[in-house]
Amino acid sequence: MNVLVDTSIWSLAFRRKKLNHNEKVLTGELTHLIEEVRAFIIGPIRQEILSGISNSSQYDLLKKQLKAFDDVPITMEDYETAAEFHNICRQNGVQGSHIDYLICAVAYSHGMSIFTTDRDFMMFSEHLEIELHRPRTVT
Repeated sequence: MNVLVDTSIWSLAFRRKKLNHNEKVLTGELTHLIEEVRAFIIGPIRQEILSGISNSSQYDLLKKQLKAFDDVPITMEDYETAAEFHNICRQNGVQGSHIDYLICAVAYSHGMSIFTTDRDFMMFSEHLEIELHRPRTVT
């Protein structure tokens, strides 16, 4: 199964210098997914990753590294599904960002799992038909 990799995982891989054991497991899993050509991104995640980098050389390097990954196309139906997912979760007392619901919708429509450290997605998965990716190495 292909995997939509969220900002939190990319940030660990590209921005952090010192990683704890759990973070090393997560970045190792990302490396495996990349080698297997199973790691994917969408434009809003790309934007989140690149936002807030004030050093222009770091920004340019990260932008260049991310060019290795094409964006999964986002359709009108994905936006509609994201709105539906928002409404379902809201009816169940779960709040989330519009981007998070868009991530869920794109993963759902493309049959992908979501690789993230954001705990909100665990709450979403209780109400939505999304699958969360788990690293192969148990921490």
